Amino acid sequence: MLKYTISILFLLCFFNGWAQDDPINLNPLDTIVRKQTYGLRVGVDLSRLIISQTSEGYTGFEVVGDYRLKQKLYIAGELGNEKKTKQEDLYNFTTSGSYLKLGIDYNTYENWYGMNNSIFIGGRYAISSFSQTLNNFQYFDTNRYWNPDTFPNGSSEAVEFDGLTASWLEFVFGLKAELFTNLYLGGSIRLGFLVNNKEAEEFPNLFIPGFNKVTDDSKFGIGYNYSLTYLIPLYKKANKKKEEEIENEQ
Repeated sequence: MLKYTISILFLLCFFNGWAQDDPINLNPLDTIVRKQTYGLRVGVDLSRLIISQTSEGYTGFEVVGDYRLKQKLYIAGELGNEKKTKQEDLYNFTTSGSYLKLGIDYNTYENWYGMNNSIFIGGRYAISSFSQTLNNFQYFDTNRYWNPDTFPNGSSEAVEFDGLTASWLEFVFGLKAELFTNLYLGGSIRLGFLVNNKEAEEFPNLFIPGFNKVTDDSKFGIGYNYSLTYLIPLYKKANKKKEEEIENEQ
């Protein structure tokens, strides 16, 4: 009996030592592949719609969109038109035209699984084609003896300058948050730098659709938008970072 007991204990010690050659991993591997939605996101700029309804002398509409290329990289663009009438001290003018912006956005925000929000930076190359109409103007006269309260009338006959163009580079900083499934509310600030500005010799470009106000001796302009967009899902793709982590763990 003692012989059998010693043999059993010997076998238990042998199998225990053999089993400990490979360490036991108490942390189970997560083999679930996380997939993210890729697709086309399209919508409208809410700010231009609101200003069109609340501001006299302005109408504008802009379509916005982006397409996801990689986990954090998007092709993005905007297409719109604006018409603005403005009264200055000596003249009244109207600018009307369309613009197109194309570029990329890079998402700097690390989402939890299941989230698809973004805090992004990006760039655009933009072009605009438009016309300006000088509706009326007055002469600037330093001798105010006969007209102390106003300037002499120049002309009330509208003069149109068409075939005007401009192009600029635009730096973009913004965010997008998913309100409901595939529905996003976003906003962005844009800093533009004029590259080309074709204007009439008789009247300068004071407002460029898509660029905003043009100031003297400066090629910079500032704009913004608030967007409401919907994501059209096209396919799903595994998160590359998650795949690499799983491989390293294995």
